[in-house]
Amino acid sequence: MTMPTTSEPAIRVRGLEKSYRIPKQEPLHVLRGVDFEVSRGTIFALLGSNGAGKTTVVNIMSTLLKADAGAVTVNGFDVVTQAAQVRESISLTGQFAAVDEILTGRENLVLAARLRHLKEAGKIADKLLERFQLIEAAGRRVATYSGGMRRRLDIAMSLTGNPPAIFLDEPTTGLDPQSRIEVWRAVKEIAQLGTTVLLTTQYLEEAEQLADRIAILHQGRIIADGTLDDLKQLFPPAKVEYVEKQPTLEEIFLAIVGDGRTGSSVRAER
Repeated sequence: MTMPTTSEPAIRVRGLEKSYRIPKQEPLHVLRGVDFEVSRGTIFALLGSNGAGKTTVVNIMSTLLKADAGAVTVNGFDVVTQAAQVRESISLTGQFAAVDEILTGRENLVLAARLRHLKEAGKIADKLLERFQLIEAAGRRVATYSGGMRRRLDIAMSLTGNPPAIFLDEPTTGLDPQSRIEVWRAVKEIAQLGTTVLLTTQYLEEAEQLADRIAILHQGRIIADGTLDDLKQLFPPAKVEYVEKQPTLEEIFLAIVGDGRTGSSVRAER
């Protein structure tokens, strides 16, 4: 499998459209021309409210769903004509941890390595357990793990075979604050080692903490795309008792998205 050059974006999405047909109702237009790019080795946050279409985008990029229109390349491979190569070069972590609660943490990792036909599955599992700070719990059944530990194990399983890109679909949904921080640390470490991370989230703080670049998906379109500093430039800082106060991501998001009844054409300069 030939991988792309480092200058080529890890992910390129152009004109992505998707509608769902509902009997006796008008089609539900989920994606209405989505465009974005993700640089290699960065964390890209796709931010949006529930139902904005984030999971639909991820499913199309993962070859689990076909788009009605548009083009998507992942690691240089087209998701339609080179679907097998795309699947070999990515890993997907869904909204719910895909771990076997009957098995121990180490057994889950060994199983994941064997399913990928990797040699020395035990050594791979041990390295991942150490990397994700799960050594002490390695011999325990996953049913005894906390939510944060399960999620870290889930991400560790996704990294068996060192895929160049990983998709995390709302990875901290339902986790308590401490568990969420544990997952954030794991995601940062993944990117530092060169893995491209596409993260979908509805948590503004999560995007602010993790992302090198943030795109806001609303009513089927990307209505803002840039670094956090880029997005802050969309709105002038407020003056609070002669002190300049920069807008928060929450203020930016609400100002762009509004109350959901009208679309916005505000867009960060790239």
